[in-house]
Amino acid sequence: MRGMTQTHSLPRADRLTAVLTDAFAPSVLKVIDDSAHHAGHMGAAAGGQTHYSVLIVSETFRGMSRVARSRAVHEALAAEFATGMHALALRLRTAEEHARAGD
Repeated sequence: MRGMTQTHSLPRADRLTAVLTDAFAPSVLKVIDDSAHHAGHMGAAAGGQTHYSVLIVSETFRGMSRVARSRAVHEALAAEFATGMHALALRLRTAEEHARAGD
């Protein structure tokens, strides 16, 4: 379509934001590209976009264990892992947990 950007042509951080917003309807979402901190490490590509830190605050996580939350996020982002994303550092919280964390 004219004027529309193909999702796959967006920077990875933008794609992560779009997928995570659709999947979890977060009240807080922060996606940080940490790739520069991992340059030269295993899994780090020359062009970056391989290592991310993500904070998601969502009611979707209510009643879910930490492992279940992580699995849900990894499942939602499976296509990104298949196309070169190497690592995620995740903070996955409900609103109450986020308020208690104080960050």
